[in-house]
Amino acid sequence: MKFCYAFGKFWALLLLSLMLGGTAMAGEVAPLTAASITAQTTAFLQKFVNKEGKVSYETLQRNPEMLDALLSNIGDFDLAKAGAVDQYAFYLNAYNVLVIGEIIKNYPLTSLQDMPGFFNRVRMRVGRELLTLDQIETDKLRKIYDDPRLHFALVCGTNSCPRLNRVAYVGKDLFAQLNNQARFALLDPSYVKVDDAKKIVRLPEIFQWYESDFSTSGKTGVMYVNQFRKNDRIPTWYTVEYYPYNWSLNDQKRTDSEIMASK
Repeated sequence: MKFCYAFGKFWALLLLSLMLGGTAMAGEVAPLTAASITAQTTAFLQKFVNKEGKVSYETLQRNPEMLDALLSNIGDFDLAKAGAVDQYAFYLNAYNVLVIGEIIKNYPLTSLQDMPGFFNRVRMRVGRELLTLDQIETDKLRKIYDDPRLHFALVCGTNSCPRLNRVAYVGKDLFAQLNNQARFALLDPSYVKVDDAKKIVRLPEIFQWYESDFSTSGKTGVMYVNQFRKNDRIPTWYTVEYYPYNWSLNDQKRTDSEIMASK
């Protein structure tokens, strides 16, 4: 009886697709959607990124199938079929995955400075265009969405970047996700370094590099940070310093047993 029901349902769906002008065939690849790429991205991140946001580049290099499939879909996705908020989420996710993909091409390495032109010369296929990482960040995100929170969502593969989230950004949840990502970064004592004894707060250099972005919100520096530190505000009269950027790779550190098991 169950078989008969499934058989009838199959033919009903096939007839409907033909009536609508479709050509559904067994084994046909489903069309790419924002939802399908988001789900694919989350599955990838949860497999190769740990809870600290570090990437297992060595494991990924040995098992590149998920990454290759995801990069192919990021390149093929037709953004005309996505709304503005889904496009925003798509480019955030795409940037983070493309960074990992390019690092894998050059791995092993210890620093992004070992890859000249990584941000501004290497063009990658994304949304049916060839773009550099700088073009994605500036032309597809900063110029359009005017949202400084994106600086805590874009992860450029270094240890000075915020933690890489293990869940992809989703259009319908994006506002809350960006708030949570900013809050997590700005409450992290290794990211915002407060020295109460010396009355100094040390901020990452992105606050200096992108000061104009943060000023669009009406608040810069400590005032911006305090928006996300409701119960742990930093005195606004503390001296602000910017600590140097750490370009070392956000690579997972393997245990001795893991190293031995891989030999």
